[in-house]
Amino acid sequence: MQIVHVDMDMFFAAVEIRDNPKLAGKPLIIGALPHERGVVSTCSYEARKFGVRSAMSIKEAYRRCPHGIYMHPNGHKYVEASREIHKIWECYTDLAEYISLDEGFLDVTGSLGLFGTAEQIGREIKRRVQQEVGLTCSVGVGYSMMSAKLASEEKKPSGFFQILTPAALKELIIDRGVRIIYGVGAQTEAELNRLGIRTVRDMYDNHELVERSLGNQGKHILELANGIDHRKIEPSVKAKSLGKEHTFQQDISDREYLKDVLRLIARELSFQIRLGEEFVKTITLKVTYKDMKKITRSQSGDATNKADIIYSTAAELLDKVERRPIRLVGISLSGFTAEEGKQLTLFDDPKDGEKTDKLDGVTMTLQRRYGLDIMKSGSEMVSEKKIDSDLR
Repeated sequence: MQIVHVDMDMFFAAVEIRDNPKLAGKPLIIGALPHERGVVSTCSYEARKFGVRSAMSIKEAYRRCPHGIYMHPNGHKYVEASREIHKIWECYTDLAEYISLDEGFLDVTGSLGLFGTAEQIGREIKRRVQQEVGLTCSVGVGYSMMSAKLASEEKKPSGFFQILTPAALKELIIDRGVRIIYGVGAQTEAELNRLGIRTVRDMYDNHELVERSLGNQGKHILELANGIDHRKIEPSVKAKSLGKEHTFQQDISDREYLKDVLRLIARELSFQIRLGEEFVKTITLKVTYKDMKKITRSQSGDATNKADIIYSTAAELLDKVERRPIRLVGISLSGFTAEEGKQLTLFDDPKDGEKTDKLDGVTMTLQRRYGLDIMKSGSEMVSEKKIDSDLR
């Protein structure tokens, strides 16, 4: 196999820097704001120098980097950038497995006759992503999924590296910690450390102990450590669900305030599925109460991508749940389909539907070009004003 692994550099932060060059060279932290509950989604390399990292609590990030620039993530902007990136990747193969918005494996074995070597394909992807999308990525080329992944990590950021044989992989990792092996997480690392095994070389020297202690898992990670990886690219399918939620800084009992938040969440989710020209059949309300009890309530119906329908369904579900202080509220969409569920009655005028579709098309064109905030309904504007930009 000839595998290319592409990993965008500090993706969310890079998109913000691309769109606002004044942020370049500064410690940028994307996630919650310092006074809020939440964690770091991603951060610039300048912030990482202070020990800030993804999934760190925002309070700890602020303690380490109080002079950083803190921003809320702009979900629809990142989704749009991801779509542009994926379109480039898919020019070179239809065997693409996406790990996230900004990372994926490409099996280019069958594309070599069209585009040249795997190295040429990898370098061309790297060039096009920077030229056409304005973002940098790290690219690894390998004979397997693990070798390609390790290669992309070797020269970050904006790097390119190849690991073309099992021997080259073993030479590269032999004196590194066991966590470099795919599938070795914190728990497995702790178990290996307990056995006195800290490096890949230790695994080679104690392979019988590894197998005896970890069983089938031990056999699997030893195979990977020896450069044997039989996994194949599984082309990505569309997400089975899409959601967004908001954690409040203070627990909320005001139902109208909660509905204002749901309205703005519905607006953003609607934009994301309309970008993909998709519709959903099931709308789920997510609630976490003050005591951390979590509940979900769902309703299925005709397929839609309309913000007002998503909102009204979620609001109706909210009216049916227990009335007590709420810490988190969110909406999740599922049951994706490519066709809208339109059921006309005897009293519906088809021309009204055509007018609505045309208006939706104009709105989508403007939002795609200028951003989600270019057009808002009156109710959305009222909701934004009432919650004092709490979602931003």
